[in-house]
Amino acid sequence: MSAATTRSRTPRTPDRLCVEAVELARAAAEEAAFPGVVGAHVSAVAEGDRVVTHFFESKEPGYRGWRWAVTVARASRAKNVTLDETVLLPGDDALLAPEWVPWSERLRPGDMGPGDLLPTEADDLRLEPGWSGEDAPPPNSVVSTEMAELVEAEDADVTDRVTVPARGSISAVAEELGMRRARVLSRYGLHSAADRWDESFGAKTPMAQAAPASCVSCGFLVAVGGSLGQAFGVCANEFSPADGRLVSLSYGCGGHSEAAVMPAPLRPAPPVLDSMASDEFVLRPAEDTGPVPAPDAQAVDLDLGHS
Repeated sequence: MSAATTRSRTPRTPDRLCVEAVELARAAAEEAAFPGVVGAHVSAVAEGDRVVTHFFESKEPGYRGWRWAVTVARASRAKNVTLDETVLLPGDDALLAPEWVPWSERLRPGDMGPGDLLPTEADDLRLEPGWSGEDAPPPNSVVSTEMAELVEAEDADVTDRVTVPARGSISAVAEELGMRRARVLSRYGLHSAADRWDESFGAKTPMAQAAPASCVSCGFLVAVGGSLGQAFGVCANEFSPADGRLVSLSYGCGGHSEAAVMPAPLRPAPPVLDSMASDEFVLRPAEDTGPVPAPDAQAVDLDLGHS
């Protein structure tokens, strides 16, 4: 095993003068922090040859578990310890802010109120072109081959569980014509229900008054059959307060599919400066590099405090 390998695996011995420079490190931390927030000295860790980081407890509110880290260093054969950097770092049990999440991922059903605008992405999976100009429908279209096969399989599964009337019987003809029920909704009952639904999800509600557009032009509207389809539809936007409800075509909310297109979420840029690494500076450059003459060795020793 080489000497370099042995030295790399052996824990560094902290420099004695750097370890003893606690007051210098505390003064630097108190200068960078607010008065009275630098606590007791926690530990001293060797970062390299003659480089030691002192950790102090942080008493600043909102920074539980954080520590003031002050790095000091000493030049080779020098007697004076100098200050390197001061920074506030989180400890093992520090209270940290949660990871940043774009607002589009934080949104939950029911968060939208009157006047709020919810953009939709250009490639939203919940929407598809009403007319693409191509003969082949999209894979998620209701008229695609894959969807048709899935519907037939589901219909076959339901048919096996339901008693089907004999073909040609009066019940079979009535079921085919939609007349198997003994009683159906009257015109009065239909109008009464429409009035109730229009009161809850109609044009006079605060949500509809502040909406950018009405449901009649929204891609999340599911059409219903019969006479009700002329005035109502079912909302299929999970973020809308009317999700799964029968809404008036004149109703609206901020989740309209064509209200706005959501841009790509912005994420914080990575740090430009690396404050955790130390830069090496050559104290004695080579004689053949640059126009600056080599300094006198005796003068350098006097500058560094040697006698």
